[in-house]
Amino acid sequence: MKAKEPFFWVSISCGLIIMIFILLPLVEMLTAPSLSMITQTIQDKEVVRSIWLSIYTAGLAALFAFIFGTPLAYILARTSFPGKRLVESIIDLPIVIPHPVVGIAILSVAGKNHWIGQLFSEFGIRIMGSVTGIVTVLTFVGLPFYVNAVKNGFENISPRLENVSRSLGASMVATFFRITFPLARRSMLIGIIMCSARAISEFGAVVVVAYHPMIAPVLIYERFEGYGLRYSQPVAVWLVTICLVLFLMLRILTLKTGKTS
Repeated sequence: MKAKEPFFWVSISCGLIIMIFILLPLVEMLTAPSLSMITQTIQDKEVVRSIWLSIYTAGLAALFAFIFGTPLAYILARTSFPGKRLVESIIDLPIVIPHPVVGIAILSVAGKNHWIGQLFSEFGIRIMGSVTGIVTVLTFVGLPFYVNAVKNGFENISPRLENVSRSLGASMVATFFRITFPLARRSMLIGIIMCSARAISEFGAVVVVAYHPMIAPVLIYERFEGYGLRYSQPVAVWLVTICLVLFLMLRILTLKTGKTS
């Protein structure tokens, strides 16, 4: 049997270090609270409400990303135009902008001193301190992940399939929904997972725009500031567990979709 070269063992060692670096804090956090504390925490209406709000708003953010991001991803995947790289860079901006800056930027537009904020006010739409504001923030930070995932999915579909459909008399809309959309659905599900995961973990921008009503990350932060690790860890355990179950279900659905397509 051929002996492994030193580089192989160096690579294995680096991989183990990274795995330990990621897993050790998470395992410690998940195992630190006692079973009784975890049980008492999930009976707290404030905790249940905040976790549900996190899931609900992240789901809405993913829905908006799906509705508005899918056509944009298709255009970026299928066409070339002047300024395309600039558009792609703008889409990626929320990934690199510091989180509190995102909240400040949104309030700069939605505040009473801006005409858009005044227009919202006339229609009774409130951004600051509202569920609408939370969804706005989560959509802002989650969109790039959805658009990029779906764009890659569209790029992997041969344009010849669409051209054949069009040559047989199908309209562009019919071709998209009968040919392109079904072939890209796995990428869309992946994009939804990534967008939801990014949205449900957001904290910095949400605190600026809507400290109340509290989503789970804000509640965890408040309990940590007020009572320390002992009272913040059980909430974190429930949030991580519930999100893990949801995303595992979505992953299983994605794998099944990939096998049948």
